[in-house]
Amino acid sequence: MTPVPAEVGRSIKSAAVHDNRAEVLISSTSCPFQEICMEIKGFTFSAVEAAIKKPGRLDLALIFSETPAATAAVYTTNRVKAAPVLLSMERSAKGVSRALVANSGNANACTGNQGMSDALETTRLIAARAGIAEDLVLVASTGVIGKTLPMEKIRGAVAGLFEPSAVTDLDGLARSIMTTDTFPKVASGPGEAGGVPYTLAGVAKGAGMIMPNMATMLSFLVTDAAVDPDYLGTAFREAVDDSFNIISVDGDTSTNDTAVIMANGMAGNPTIQPGTPEAARFEKLLRETLLSLARQIVRDGEGATKFVELRVAGAYSNADAKKIAMTIANSLLVKTAFFGQDANWGRIIAAVGYAGVEIDQELISLSFDDVHMVRNGVFVGGDAEERGSEVLRKSEFTVTVDLALAEGSATVYTCDLSHDYVSINADYRT
Repeated sequence: MTPVPAEVGRSIKSAAVHDNRAEVLISSTSCPFQEICMEIKGFTFSAVEAAIKKPGRLDLALIFSETPAATAAVYTTNRVKAAPVLLSMERSAKGVSRALVANSGNANACTGNQGMSDALETTRLIAARAGIAEDLVLVASTGVIGKTLPMEKIRGAVAGLFEPSAVTDLDGLARSIMTTDTFPKVASGPGEAGGVPYTLAGVAKGAGMIMPNMATMLSFLVTDAAVDPDYLGTAFREAVDDSFNIISVDGDTSTNDTAVIMANGMAGNPTIQPGTPEAARFEKLLRETLLSLARQIVRDGEGATKFVELRVAGAYSNADAKKIAMTIANSLLVKTAFFGQDANWGRIIAAVGYAGVEIDQELISLSFDDVHMVRNGVFVGGDAEERGSEVLRKSEFTVTVDLALAEGSATVYTCDLSHDYVSINADYRT
């Protein structure tokens, strides 16, 4: 993985771009992209500028599969759901799709009947151009809530998605769904089933409104592996739980969160079935890919200067440990202490105490990296605070809390809360 240089003032921004990223190849198979297809067999990515929010950037994207692809998805748990979420929830429940169209700059959320009509029209335009059934097209949107889509711009841009000049790679696809992101988020890796190689690749966007379950994030994964459809759904939900659901930037959950995986089977492998060695390898690759994307989202947290790994051990259950870790991750006092490079361990201990989980304060230990701050519930003394502050001056560090009760454990990822976060979100709609 190669880090992308940070932008000025965003010291921890980096992305992981793998060497086996998709490249445009000429294919003899039939598809509506004038026979231009990708290294991930049977998938094509394209992106164009529709100027949905403002000109000068890619903001309308398409993933297209030459054949029907087994499909699974996870959506926001927010009870207020955007029109594209509601439509895609209905369609992805069938377990098959051919295309996914996504726009950035406008969430198409809280837009009533018009919003649903616009989401439907967007998929209808794609289906007509691709020559496929409309219900095989999923749709996703991200951006400002409460504004209807500028459909005249989308109508004018859809044809461009099917031009050779619009075909792009994973990086271009990732850029086209960015909003406040400062770098594209990409991950991919090779797999093998029955002696047949396949590729799994994904992109994501997200920098703010990030907290499980899911967040203001879109993530799209594709694989040319053949995977049992029911198993694909189970494996994907579990992998999302171990990746996108263990991160937090600001504790907010969006109306538009969407994560989709499409598996078209064009690698030609024997279908991956649950409980097999091939399934175990697929699950490992899927988790690693999603976790890479999730960590990239945290690194790109709006205004963030710190990337923090929070480990909680010794809880009565993994669920208890995760609840404590997320409570720490979402504490504004803890996050501002991280930004201020202040080893204020008391704020963390307080968050442990109000997480609603059974603890014994006289057993708690806490450390920043390898610097012990608390043992048996009290400050260790000496120069620990000075050494702890040294740890917090780094751009990346680990906070470990040991409850010393049982074997339950969890790890979550978070960032600090800076002045820039306030500035970014105060001006978001302008």
